[in-house]
Amino acid sequence: KVNFTGSEIPITYDLEQNFPNPFNPSTTIRYQIPQDGIVTLKIYDILGAEVKTLVNEEKITGKYEVNFNASSLASGVYIYKIQSGAFISSKKMILLK
Repeated sequence: KVNFTGSEIPITYDLEQNFPNPFNPSTTIRYQIPQDGIVTLKIYDILGAEVKTLVNEEKITGKYEVNFNASSLASGVYIYKIQSGAFISSKKMILLK
């Protein structure tokens, strides 16, 4: 589920640290985009294999949050990566069961 949150228009791209971290089995990832465009948010395992695509669609300027349920995954470190236009950012998250 993806929600628009906040009333301010962002002026910079940002990918926040997921919360909670470590998590079991679900976590929330927040991001903001200052320009309309195609946004891709993907989860990778520590070896770089793609595990899940959370977002892959056109988004308007704003702040968003995505809930990620990892109940079918094994404990470990995962990477989440966002790409929107020329902006690319990634962060680590830990799944503890």
